[in-house]
Amino acid sequence: MGARGELFTTEVYLDNRSYFFNVKENRTGDAFLQIVESKNRDGADADRHQIAIFSDDMQKFLQGLEKSLAYLEKDSKARAKAKAEKKALKAEKAKKIYRMKEEKIDAPKKSGRVHVVSKRTSVTEMAGSVKTDRDI
Repeated sequence: MGARGELFTTEVYLDNRSYFFNVKENRTGDAFLQIVESKNRDGADADRHQIAIFSDDMQKFLQGLEKSLAYLEKDSKARAKAKAEKKALKAEKAKKIYRMKEEKIDAPKKSGRVHVVSKRTSVTEMAGSVKTDRDI
């Protein structure tokens, strides 16, 4: 037994957090699990938070933990499915459908040349009439 009543210790190190799972025994001989979270801050002392779960309450604690983990797994699958459906719907909306115009079979094809019609009256028409373009 350690100086602080420690029977067993294991550690989990993450990016800026560390978790310690300590099995300890108190003065009366009751065993308990102590979970300590240590979070590093920028240049300052680490934040430490801890909880203690006694061996008598461990089964209820584990049941709650298992229910929470099952919910997280179910929720993450549902979120991934919803995200995939949203992405597929967005891709479908973004897809453009191009249609070709229907050509009329009876219509003559245009050559692209422009036919200009003069608004001036011809010389023969002007000679036959009394009014000229200037009179109008």
